Amino acid sequence: MSTAPWTGLLPVDDTALYVTDTGGSGRPVVYLNGSYADQSHWRRVISELGSGYRHIAYDERARGKSKRSAEYSFEACLRDLDAVLTARGVEQPILVGWSYGGILGWHWADRHPDRVAGLVTVDAFPIGLTGEAGRVRIRKLFRRMRWAFPIAARLGLAARMSADQHADVNIEVNEVSAASGPVLERLTCPVRFVLATGDNLGTKDGEMEEGRTVLDPLLTANPNLKVSAKVASNHSKILSKDSPAVADAVRELAATRGHAVS
Repeated sequence: MSTAPWTGLLPVDDTALYVTDTGGSGRPVVYLNGSYADQSHWRRVISELGSGYRHIAYDERARGKSKRSAEYSFEACLRDLDAVLTARGVEQPILVGWSYGGILGWHWADRHPDRVAGLVTVDAFPIGLTGEAGRVRIRKLFRRMRWAFPIAARLGLAARMSADQHADVNIEVNEVSAASGPVLERLTCPVRFVLATGDNLGTKDGEMEEGRTVLDPLLTANPNLKVSAKVASNHSKILSKDSPAVADAVRELAATRGHAVS
């Protein structure tokens, strides 16, 4: 069944999410953003995949063109994803999540195993800064960067939040990520990882490369998990510099689900 394109604000809880749906009859692909990013970061991946897919992207609360909210929790983001899928009548999507969005995809698929065709996880892995030392380090980083948030928000790189709210989101997702190993072990849908190289803002001394090795035993334990590509870009640049690798992972999943697109 073909669906008409739609762009607009979708009311959810006390906010409204800016949603873009290209419509069409192709396999639906739903894009899940990084912690503070907006949907614009997916433009190159969407262009690589082309019109054979139905592309659905949205800005999370206080990101991009979406409205502010009283709640920015991980659970709220799970509700937002559910609301977008329900409102747009999406069934059996491929979820493509970068960073925070990848972790969101794991947990949504774990809760709804019969409603997802598969996951493409772009440089997310189950590790994070936890405990009091981790919280202190994160809060110091975001307070030091607070002057840049208004500028970064206009570039789709930060949310319209205070420094403390940015830190709260980061602290929570680090804790969720660090506890996500069992979630990945029991996922029943196919999952393809596209991994970056090197560190990222706020990390140092090879921390992220070491963190990526946490996937190794999970790949052995769960045959549904596979690494599709390891690319040269770092965490921040992977969508802009290595969009073909992300698109290839989507095509690979679509083919395994009997919906190959040329």
